[in-house]
Amino acid sequence: MSTISPNQSIGLTTISRTVASLAVGMVHTLERAVVGEGRTRTARGNAWEAVCADRARAEQRAELERLVAELAAARAAARDRREARTGQPVS
Repeated sequence: MSTISPNQSIGLTTISRTVASLAVGMVHTLERAVVGEGRTRTARGNAWEAVCADRARAEQRAELERLVAELAAARAAARDRREARTGQPVS
């Protein structure tokens, strides 16, 4: 930890860092008081939420791809039935 000698002045960066540090401490304390000790956000919690969101998006994407494949198969089957009835390819 650095110390300031009597002849050194406190610079703008020192004040900014001090204010930022105090603000972060205050927000952290306020969050613990408002939401409770067990429910504060952590890096691990944020990472887990991101993993869960990625999994949910992947599941939604897979479901959409499955529905599109079903729709394409149904259209192909309908086209094949029309061709079989008329004896001519349908464009």
